[in-house]
Amino acid sequence: MNHFEPRGGRLHCEDVALEDIAREVGTPLYVYSSATLARHYRVFREALDNEPALAGALIAFAVKANSNLSVLARLARLGAGADTVSEGEIRRALAAGIGPDKIIFSGVGKTAREIAFAIAAGVRQINIESEPELALVAELAEAAGARPSIAIRVNPEVGAGGHAKITTGAVESKFGVSMAEAERLYALAAASPHLKIRGLACHIGSQITDLAPLAAAYDRLRGLTLRLRRLGLPVEALDLGGGLGAPYFNSPDPPAPAALAALAARAVEGLDVEVGFEPGRVIAANAGVLIARVLHVHARPDGRRFLVLDGAMNDLMRPALYDSFHDIRPLSPRPGAALDYDVVGPVCETGDTFARARPLPPLEGGDLVAFMTAGAYGAVMASEYNSRPLVPEVLVSGASWSVVRGRPTYDEILARDRLAPWLRQDDF
Repeated sequence: MNHFEPRGGRLHCEDVALEDIAREVGTPLYVYSSATLARHYRVFREALDNEPALAGALIAFAVKANSNLSVLARLARLGAGADTVSEGEIRRALAAGIGPDKIIFSGVGKTAREIAFAIAAGVRQINIESEPELALVAELAEAAGARPSIAIRVNPEVGAGGHAKITTGAVESKFGVSMAEAERLYALAAASPHLKIRGLACHIGSQITDLAPLAAAYDRLRGLTLRLRRLGLPVEALDLGGGLGAPYFNSPDPPAPAALAALAARAVEGLDVEVGFEPGRVIAANAGVLIARVLHVHARPDGRRFLVLDGAMNDLMRPALYDSFHDIRPLSPRPGAALDYDVVGPVCETGDTFARARPLPPLEGGDLVAFMTAGAYGAVMASEYNSRPLVPEVLVSGASWSVVRGRPTYDEILARDRLAPWLRQDDF
């Protein structure tokens, strides 16, 4: 369920007509629903709390899915933590009011600066992804006179996800420690006087629509936990990652959080461990839309119709990057039979194509459309390619709305560049 519904022939976000926001802010723009964010978080929370083995488990929202400060602050006030993969994301989580005791720091290529920042901030847990990283964290911890909590991220050699580029648990993936070296590195970490080993972590992919790979990964994590304990090593926590898919309206709905919770509860039964999850897409995706305006319809003699929008691949990368599907809905549908459109943007790339031969209600220049399920991996992946300003973001709550990231002016964009001293205008 989301809170984007038609009322009186106009698509609304909660109690606000999207056309009214677009009129004031301009297009393209992202709009997020506070009510949808809250609902999805609470559904996930209730699913975990209904399983005694998971009650109170940390829900660390994956900041990479949507890093807007207002979105993070909304989730923080519901009790969410943060799954972060950079110093910048840690800083965003802290700025949004998420305590360091609820922040997990993952990532295969953490720099020394980022690790030192995480140690100084006192994050809940640093997930170690390789032996060199383990040595670096221990070295930085010693230098800081600190003893940070860590977990060993294991690659369970089980891949899953909606696309090869977002599969993170396969044997060829760059993420995590292999099963073959996990026990040795865990023992090495446990022996370090500068580190506090908390447990194990895994994450096998994103947009997971089948629980079988997760079941296999959890089973391997359980087996490793038991082996480590037989060696006399403590395992206090299991970070089970995220990746549960969101419905994109082009396929059957993914499993519900309750099904995931039941699976996880069976995996940790009797282990007496602290459990954490890192959902992102399942909470944020259907809480956001990208609104774009039709510039014109280019009808060719062969019958092909190009629906040319002011929104482009630099505003929503997923279709170009992953061949992803987004449902497209007119904000005020015109009557008439559906027509097939190639939906494209203005960027000078053939890849700037959102859909081919997509049946849509009749559309004309000036009409507004919404790309649904755009609240995750949308604005966070946007760029200024073709020197197009970054797309703004709006958060709606009931009948109220606010711009929570503005569109930069061209003067602001140009001001970030600096002419080299020998190219200054005074020299000409």
